[in-house]
Amino acid sequence: MSRGVHPAFHTKSVVKLECKYCEKNICARGMRALLLADTNVELYSTDFPPENAIQLIGADYSTENCECRIKDSCITSCNNGHFWMFHASAVIPAERLDQTGIQIMLWGSLSNSKEENEFPDDSMWMEECIR
Repeated sequence: MSRGVHPAFHTKSVVKLECKYCEKNICARGMRALLLADTNVELYSTDFPPENAIQLIGADYSTENCECRIKDSCITSCNNGHFWMFHASAVIPAERLDQTGIQIMLWGSLSNSKEENEFPDDSMWMEECIR
């Protein structure tokens, strides 16, 4: 079962996300979402930070004890564990298939492994995009 995902999200499909502009693979653990404040805004999210793909924006700060740069995230409310969001207009989603290669992968069956978010072979990614 995927880490921190509320049972209500277990039946949602897992998607791979690619940047619409530079075609870079963003993640292999995406989920379609809607902005709760405005349900006309379609988003995609992921539970692992995309490596070498995005830069955090907004104010950061340091404490008196160290010079580490800190950014806050709201984790006190009920959530699906996804803190990295992408506008649907900026990404190209492709549904992932399960180990059989036939059924669409669901969040309830996705492992907790960070390797699930990596793209070991771009040719496999392209093959699945063509399907």
